[in-house]
Amino acid sequence: MEELLLEILDRLKEVRLLDSVALNRCFHRHSRGVPDTARHHSKRKLLRFYQETKENDPERWASWGVDETLEQRLLQTLQIKPGRTSGGVATISVLTKPWPCSNDCLYCPNDLRMPKSYLHLEPACMRAERNCFDPYLQVISRLRALDQMGHDTRRIELIVLGGTWSDYPEGYQIWFVSEMFRALNEYEHGSGQEERRRADAYRTLGIGNDDEVIEDFIGDLQSRVNEGSLDYNEAFQRLYAADEGWSRLSDMQMQGLDELHHQQELNMASAHQVVGLVIETRPDLIDTASLSLLRTLGCTKVQMGIQSTDQTILDLNGRKTTVGQVTEAFELLRLFGFQIHVHSMVNLLGSDPVHDKDDYQRLVSDPRFLPDEVKLYPCVLVESARLRRKRDEGAWRPYDEETLSDILVTDMLNTPPYMKISRMVRDISVGDIIAGNKKNNLRQVIEDRLRADAQAVSEIRFRRASIDDMASCLCELERIEYETTVTHEHFIQMVTSSNRLIGYLRLSIPKLTAHETHGDTLPYDPATAIVRELHMHGKTPLDDDERTDPWQRRRKLLETAIGVATERGCNSLIVNCSVGMRGFYHSLGFTDRDMYQHLCLR
Repeated sequence: MEELLLEILDRLKEVRLLDSVALNRCFHRHSRGVPDTARHHSKRKLLRFYQETKENDPERWASWGVDETLEQRLLQTLQIKPGRTSGGVATISVLTKPWPCSNDCLYCPNDLRMPKSYLHLEPACMRAERNCFDPYLQVISRLRALDQMGHDTRRIELIVLGGTWSDYPEGYQIWFVSEMFRALNEYEHGSGQEERRRADAYRTLGIGNDDEVIEDFIGDLQSRVNEGSLDYNEAFQRLYAADEGWSRLSDMQMQGLDELHHQQELNMASAHQVVGLVIETRPDLIDTASLSLLRTLGCTKVQMGIQSTDQTILDLNGRKTTVGQVTEAFELLRLFGFQIHVHSMVNLLGSDPVHDKDDYQRLVSDPRFLPDEVKLYPCVLVESARLRRKRDEGAWRPYDEETLSDILVTDMLNTPPYMKISRMVRDISVGDIIAGNKKNNLRQVIEDRLRADAQAVSEIRFRRASIDDMASCLCELERIEYETTVTHEHFIQMVTSSNRLIGYLRLSIPKLTAHETHGDTLPYDPATAIVRELHMHGKTPLDDDERTDPWQRRRKLLETAIGVATERGCNSLIVNCSVGMRGFYHSLGFTDRDMYQHLCLR
C-alpha cells in the first residue's frame, strides 16, 4: 500500500491530477500476483491508509514529504464521488424523527418508520434510522463517511428533512439544530465516547435501530395504513405516543436558546463551519414568528412544497394550502432575506401536460412567486400513498416517458437565468415505486436531449462553470433586474465569455408598499437592502486570503451589491448569512444586528 501511495505522490509532483487511466495503471501494477485484487487496492483503502498514517504515525508521514499543495492534489485524485463537493461545500442531510403531520396529501408516502413523506429505503432515511434519528449521530456518521471518501469538510451545508418542521415543538426544533452544531464542533477531537453514550441511552429506552426490531414494533399497522383503514397520525398515536420509551425521549429532546447560541459561537472557529442551513416546511405554516425563530436558529434557506399554483389541483390532491397562503409565504420569506427553494410537481391528480407547462410558466414568471430554486419532479405512486386508490379507480395514471420528457424540457427552457432547478427526481428507491418514473438520472436525460438539440438554456445549474472555467480570471459581471410583489430584485452574476456561471449574488430591495403592509413585523428599517445569497462555484478557501481568486470574486460581487444599494438610495445593507460566514462579513466591516450582518451605507 505504501509503495503504491509513494508512486502516486511522485507522479502528482509533476502533474495537477492523475487521470483515471493513469491511476488504474498504478493500481494494476501494484496488484499483480495479489489474489482478489479488486479488494486489495482501492481509492477508499488508500485514502484510509494515508489518513491513518498522518494521524497515528507522524514520523512515517513526514518522511513522505507531503506539503499542503501535494496533499490537495492527492485528495483530489483519490476523492470518491467528487460531485458531492464540486460546489466547494459538503452537504449533510439530516432527518427529524417520526411525528404527526397537520396535512394529508394524496401523493404523500405514509411509512410509519419515517417522518411523513419519507420512505425508509431512501439513503438519508436509512442513515437516520441507524442513528435513531439523533441529529448529533447523523452528522458525525456523515462527516466520517465524507472524510473517508477524501472530501473537504471544512464548509458544511446542513439540510434538515423529515416531517413539516413547524409541526414539531419549538423546544425540539432548538434542540435539533443545537445538536447538529455540537456534532460539527466536537467531531475533530471526538473519541467516540459521546456516540457510544447516546447509542446506549437509546437502547436503554427500548428504541432499536435493527430492522427486525423496528418491523416488530410497527406490527400490522403499516398494512392497515396501506389499505386505508388507518391514517398516519392515528397510527403514530398508537405507536410512538403510546410507547414509554419514545414519550420519555420526547421530553428529553427539548432545549432553550442559551445552548444553541453557545454552539453557534463555537462554530465560528470550528474546523467544520456551517455555511448554510436549509429547513423544510409548508407555506401555510410560514408567518413572522416562525421566520424569526428560523433566523435565530441560523437558517439561510427555506424549502417549501407548493406543488402547484392552481387551487383546483391543490384541492384535488388534498393539499390543505391556499394560493393566497403560498403568495404570503413568498413575500415574507423574501422580506426576511431567506433563499426560497420550492417543490413543484408534474402529473398530479387532475392535471395534464398542457396544464403542467402552464403551471410551471406561472411559477417562474408571475411576480407573486419567482422562487430562487426549484425541485421539479414527477408524481410517482408508492404503496402507502392514498393516491393508490385513485389509480385503481382509473382517475390517475403516470405519464409515459416521452410525455414527461417533453414537459421537463419545456420547463427547463422556460426557467430564467436567476433560477436553479436543483433536482428532477426524489431519492425514492425503484423498488418502492409502483407507477411512475423510475429513472434516477432523469436530469441527465433531459440535459442530454437539450444539448443534442442545441437548445439555449439559461437555468443556473446548466450554466455552472467547470473547474477549468473557474481557473480562468476572464470573467465579467452582469446584472439582471426583476420585480416581485414586495421587492426590486437584482441578480448579479459573474460569468465567463461563454456564459458559464462562476458565482452570483441575490440582492433584494423592499418596496415602500411592503413596509406599509409588513413594516411592523420586519426586523429592519425602511431604505434597507438585503443580500439573500452570495454563492461561488468551486472550492473556496476558508481563510480570507485576498490573493485567491475565489475571495476576490466574492468581494467583487459584494462590492457591486453595495454600489447598487447605495445608488438606489438605501441607508444600510443587511446579509442573511450562516454562522460560519459571519467572520468573513466582520472582516469587511459588517456588525451583528438583529440576526443579520449589518453595514451602514450613509
